Amino acid sequence: MQDEVRDKTVALAIRMGKTGGRLTANLLKWAIRSYLAQSKNPHIHHGRQTVKQLVRQGQGVQNIEITEKNIKSFEHTARKYGVDFALKKDPAQGKYLVFFKARDADALNAAFAEYAAKTLRRSSEKPSLRRQLAHFKELVKNEARDTVKNRDKGAAER
Repeated sequence: MQDEVRDKTVALAIRMGKTGGRLTANLLKWAIRSYLAQSKNPHIHHGRQTVKQLVRQGQGVQNIEITEKNIKSFEHTARKYGVDFALKKDPAQGKYLVFFKARDADALNAAFAEYAAKTLRRSSEKPSLRRQLAHFKELVKNEARDTVKNRDKGAAER
């Protein structure tokens, strides 16, 4: 009886070892296949990226020089138009170079036009909050306060 249990246990261990070995071999084959497939089709970046990533895509790169310091707000508009671009600051001149794919030229022009219109509209429509606050501070400061105690209620009266 004990010999039979021992033989079955050994047989089970051998069977599981073979199955585990096959599973490991299949997993390694899958990993190698996926690695080779990824090396043939590298990941293509979209949106904002580095100049190196943009050049690696091999579609020709053009650039535009801009002086705008608030370039972060441009990214939203560029994402809307699906433009792949890279920013590089030229420290000598204090300007930004926007690199983009040659095929994205029309989309980039449309994105810049919308961004410029939005920036101009924002600056002309909304008054400055700091100016409004300073104006109201002056009004409050210049207001003469005549407070007389109301002895019945214990509160100040105007």
